[in-house]
Amino acid sequence: MIRDTWIEDTIAAIATPLGEGGIGIVRISGADAISLVGDAFLSPKGRDLASSRNWSLNYGWILDGNGKKIDEVIVSVMRAPLSYTREDVVEINCHSGLLPLQGVLERILELGARLAEPGEFTKRAFLNGRLDLSQAEAVIDVIRAKTHRSHQLAMRQLDGGLSRAIGNMRKDLVGLLAEIEAGIDFPDEVGDMEPKVAREIIEGAEKRIAVMVASADAGRILREGIDTAIVGKPNVGKSSLLNLLAREKRAIVTEIPGTTRDVIEEIVNIGGFPFVIRDTAGIRHTEDAVEKLGVELAIAQMEDADLVLCVIDGSRPLAVEDTDLLEQVKGKRAVAVANKVDLGVKITEAELRGWLPDAPIVRISAQTGEGLEELEQTVVAAVVQEGIDLAGDSLVVSRARHKQALKEALASLEAAKGTLAQGLPMDLVAIDVRGACESLGEVTGDTVRDEVIDRIFADFCIGK
Repeated sequence: MIRDTWIEDTIAAIATPLGEGGIGIVRISGADAISLVGDAFLSPKGRDLASSRNWSLNYGWILDGNGKKIDEVIVSVMRAPLSYTREDVVEINCHSGLLPLQGVLERILELGARLAEPGEFTKRAFLNGRLDLSQAEAVIDVIRAKTHRSHQLAMRQLDGGLSRAIGNMRKDLVGLLAEIEAGIDFPDEVGDMEPKVAREIIEGAEKRIAVMVASADAGRILREGIDTAIVGKPNVGKSSLLNLLAREKRAIVTEIPGTTRDVIEEIVNIGGFPFVIRDTAGIRHTEDAVEKLGVELAIAQMEDADLVLCVIDGSRPLAVEDTDLLEQVKGKRAVAVANKVDLGVKITEAELRGWLPDAPIVRISAQTGEGLEELEQTVVAAVVQEGIDLAGDSLVVSRARHKQALKEALASLEAAKGTLAQGLPMDLVAIDVRGACESLGEVTGDTVRDEVIDRIFADFCIGK
């Protein structure tokens, strides 16, 4: 990977959200960071920022080009390589507000810094070797974590758990490559690599990679959340169910059919997993133009959802609108929710099972909360693969990019085993083993293409 020339620039950006608050931070990184800020900084004791100690906090003011005070600040100085980017980094702690933050940033840009691109500080940390690519990706996952479990997963990756596992496998495979190539180059001194030994190393790596691949779906759920659509005919309790799961009054509930006409979305923590739950309009035939749009949107949400909560009024016999909906849900990942059990039960499990033979069935009362715990356990079990230990320290892959690279590594190792089984020369085995090493390197960034790196950091916010 080629080191870009722009990394020699000194960059600056606001690193905290804009708005009123106690503290806002302008971050600067690069060879000229300390001198640029020093040109705008006034210490009440006349101290020069360039002579300040590393990791020091310096009180004073940032001045504009006319010597007027922009804001009262605390300036943090972190010299290379002991900083986030492994460059000289200065963080100006201002009063949090649009005018002081923007004024300080504009002054630093006037003095010669360049406005940072999205994710450029973390990108520099990667290019300067402080983080590998999987750790850099974990930074944004820590920021965006919605539950304790998703935060734990991101922190394990940021701490290098995935990097170490990939590194250990690459080390084993590179060792195998070295032995194969030594046998090819020095047959008299070293001799040929034993196919049995090569197979054992390859199969050992395969098993470890397969475990990672198997964890990917659960990891994606933890990182992104599971898109969940609540569907049903009008007045079956869909909005009440959303409010019950969210533990707050999020959607309007009335006895008037068709109250919900748009999609109401809420991120809900269920068993430590983020569920992006969407309450939709009641699905029925209607001549009302607005309600009809809501019904069309509800059907579209149902089609795109990872999980469908199909709500039925369990206190009444199945109606045509119910059975039409059950027919549409058939074949999807779904949970049948028989609501209003507090009003009596008129629908048997056998009736629902006839329409949704593979879906779990849960009886609840969205009014009293009865059955909520069972429903939460059921929806988690519906989307999380058994055998994946997400509560402990097990390694979980959370990104599609990682999963694809690992699957490509598995394919290369399977090809290497096939070459061994055919008794072909070891140099052909080496080609596939090298391919597996390159695929594993894409996870950590050792062999990844520059355009992939650019795409990853484009998702970051400016200032990170």
